[in-house]
Amino acid sequence: MAQPSDLSNFDPARPGSSEQIAGLLFALILVDPNLQIVEVNQAAENMLGRGAKRLLGQGLLQVIGPIDPRVEHRLGTNDAALVAREIMISTDETERRINLTVSPLASHPGWRVITLSEVGHDETGNNEELASSMGAPSILAHEIKNPLAAIRGAAQLAARKLTGSDTKLATMITDEVDRIVRLIDRMQQLGARSTETGEPCNPHEAIRSAIATVRAANKAKVEIIEEFDPSLPPVIANRDALEQVLINLISNARDAVGPSGQGQVTVRTRFVSGLAFSAIRFGRAVRLPIEITISDNGPGVERGMRDHIFEPFVSSKKSGQGLGLALVRKLVHDMNGSVSHERDAKQGLTRFRVHLPMANSKSR
Repeated sequence: MAQPSDLSNFDPARPGSSEQIAGLLFALILVDPNLQIVEVNQAAENMLGRGAKRLLGQGLLQVIGPIDPRVEHRLGTNDAALVAREIMISTDETERRINLTVSPLASHPGWRVITLSEVGHDETGNNEELASSMGAPSILAHEIKNPLAAIRGAAQLAARKLTGSDTKLATMITDEVDRIVRLIDRMQQLGARSTETGEPCNPHEAIRSAIATVRAANKAKVEIIEEFDPSLPPVIANRDALEQVLINLISNARDAVGPSGQGQVTVRTRFVSGLAFSAIRFGRAVRLPIEITISDNGPGVERGMRDHIFEPFVSSKKSGQGLGLALVRKLVHDMNGSVSHERDAKQGLTRFRVHLPMANSKSR
């Protein structure tokens, strides 16, 4: 077998090292012995929120700091290999939880290659695991709905023969049965293995429809701001599923800011250039350049709960059932997308980011 240095079988169409680095899904940064940034790829520009011109020549720790003191010490005192998982970095835009690796270059003492991969985009959950974990409750839910229908029917018959306060009790029974059925329906959605076929969809039409639904359902004085990139191409998505995702996320953001009148929810769209985000589906990488961000200026989710908010039956609301965000995750993953959560302590904002594939890969 020919060694990598053997050019006898060289293919002129083969991507060169620069193209390979540019195509990486994770951020790559080359630093010199003084930890000055010498080279970055497109994914690094996206993650750090700055272009290469603004990054080159800057100190790495000034760009991503402050970071864990132990990691900073290791970076500053030696050039040994390092792997640091789930550490926080700060960028121009937000705080991010990332995995970091440091690879020293033996041929160039002091020089190192740094990689950053964001925790959450490729680890927000596995639909097979989710479906498996929800499968048994889904089967049980199906069996529960039959007696509930009988209870509801009996309550309706009783209501016709009762008077006064007794009628209210019968109505309460039917209302509670309806509430339980809605809860069961959502559980069954989580356990479903079938997915809807995606097709080209205008993301802004879906967003505006979702915002209209949220506003109609609640008259609270919460400002919802639209910051759209009008040049975005269509996404590949199921329109109904995408609207449901957006309704859930926008409703949660509205509830998070409360009725004080100072609450603000922002829905932003943008094109994330390069290959910064990807989800692995069926053994292939799926480009996710279309980003929809729902942010609010509420107090945010408790720190101890942030890593579990997409799990079933986890909720920060007193009356929450913990199924809304689990359903959001399933629907987004069914569309080959990615959803993540972050808290920007600097700006006092909570953000949910949805990344979706675009319909026409040649449009950018």
